[in-house]
Amino acid sequence: MATALMAPTAMAMVAAPVPVMAQASGDLAAVQRHLQSVQTMTADFTQQDRAGKVLTGTLTMKKPGKIRFQYEKGVPLLIVADGGSLWFLDYSVGQKQRWPIKNSPLGVLLDPTRDISRYAKVVPSADSRLVSVEANDPKHPEYGKITLVFARDASAPGGLMMQGWVALDSQNNRTTIRLSNQRFGVPVDDKAFRFNDPQRRSGRN
Repeated sequence: MATALMAPTAMAMVAAPVPVMAQASGDLAAVQRHLQSVQTMTADFTQQDRAGKVLTGTLTMKKPGKIRFQYEKGVPLLIVADGGSLWFLDYSVGQKQRWPIKNSPLGVLLDPTRDISRYAKVVPSADSRLVSVEANDPKHPEYGKITLVFARDASAPGGLMMQGWVALDSQNNRTTIRLSNQRFGVPVDDKAFRFNDPQRRSGRN
C-alpha cells in the first residue's frame, strides 16, 4: 500500500492507516452483529480437506450450541453439536469422538454471547466485497483456529452473508467449508440434533 501510494510526507504516512483500522473495526463489529442476530440457519455445504477430498451435504444450525452436518447419501459420517458437545460419528467403523463445543473452532459460530473482539481480527482481503475474520484463543492453541468468510450483502443479517470458513485444528489439519442456499430464521426442531450411537447400532443415522 505504501509503495503504491508513495506518500510524500511523514504526516501522510502516519495518517494513512487510520481509515484502514477504522474499516477493520467496523467490519469486526458487523461480524459480531451477524453472529448475534442469526439464531437459526440452513445451507448446503461443500467440504474439502487438506488432501483435496470433497464431500457435500446440508448444514442445520440453531443457537446456542447446535449444528448438524448431514453428509451426502452414501457417506457414513455425521458431525453434530447437541448444545453441549460436538460429536464426530463414523458409522462405517462404529466410532465416535467428542469435544466440548467451547474447545472447537465452531464455538465462535454457536455462542451468540461471545465477544469476538477479544479473540478475533479482520484479515486483509484483496476483494473489498469480502470480509474475513480469524478467530482463535491464544491461551489455548490446542483449540485450533477458524477463519470466517463473509460477503457484503445489505439484505443479510448484519449486512453480511456467510460464505463459509476455514478451520485449522491443533494438528494443522485444514478443512474448508463453502456454503450456498443460506436461509436464516427458519424453524428448526431440536430433534434435528439427535443421533444414533454408532457403537450401539450399525448403519447411517
